[in-house]
Amino acid sequence: MRGVVLLLAVVACTSGVGGAGRQRPTPDERRMWQEFVALVRAGNFPPERIKPYREELRAPLLGFLETMRAKADWHEWDVSPETFRVGDQVHFLLPLTFDGHTRTFSFSFVREHGRWSFEHMEGISIRMDQVGRLPAHSFPDLPDTDKAWMREEIEVSREVSLYNALAAEKGAAAALQWFKDGQGYALAARTWVPFVPPPRAFILYLCWEQANLRGNGVVLERLDDDTAVVRITPLYYQLYERTGHLKLQITPDAYRTLYETRWQDRASAAGWDVAISCAEGHCLFRFVRSPGTS
Repeated sequence: MRGVVLLLAVVACTSGVGGAGRQRPTPDERRMWQEFVALVRAGNFPPERIKPYREELRAPLLGFLETMRAKADWHEWDVSPETFRVGDQVHFLLPLTFDGHTRTFSFSFVREHGRWSFEHMEGISIRMDQVGRLPAHSFPDLPDTDKAWMREEIEVSREVSLYNALAAEKGAAAALQWFKDGQGYALAARTWVPFVPPPRAFILYLCWEQANLRGNGVVLERLDDDTAVVRITPLYYQLYERTGHLKLQITPDAYRTLYETRWQDRASAAGWDVAISCAEGHCLFRFVRSPGTS
């Protein structure tokens, strides 16, 4: 399971950079964790026990807790997690396995008037608690897959925000024009892959850029003078399904249109027509040379 709610999280810092770092859980904190696990396991987590960073995240958090409950190995939850205390917040970190994949999740709580509330859940934590003494010249890294996800989320979130602002001011059609970058993309392909004719260079560059620069799964299934077939598993669509905020900002149809408009403009600039079909997180790009192009 990819990061459940990927709002950038930095877990407590070391004393070298001003934080308290990892601490032993107090009896009250152990009880807090046990009560939380019991509520998740029982199902129908009480909405009033959630105090999210942003109110619109309440419903997505409830949905994510239910998804986790359905797939949980409760032996993994019945442990004493890493504990970080920051003011009136407590953050618990522990590895959990879903769908055969294990990763460390963080669960954030706030304590007020002797009562805890669940605040947030995160699948990516930047372990800046492990920086060490200053001056520091290197910093804890993350797997390439996590960094690709974070880059894509930051960029897509910014694009959706810009699209909504432009659409509100100028209309959806005018807003989409802002995201057409086909001429520049085709030129990049032609100059960075100069070893083959430009139409082929476009397809080959697309595969390289999507796989190595963007971190998407890519399969080049066919490439000849007039036809190309590329299968992509884009993080773009995974983000929509697995983050809490995008569904609140843009409809599925508008999100898909934003994606396909950009690729149609890129293909056209390189002399291709493209038909895109997506299902269950996988997209098939079928390219045919545009009439009248050489």
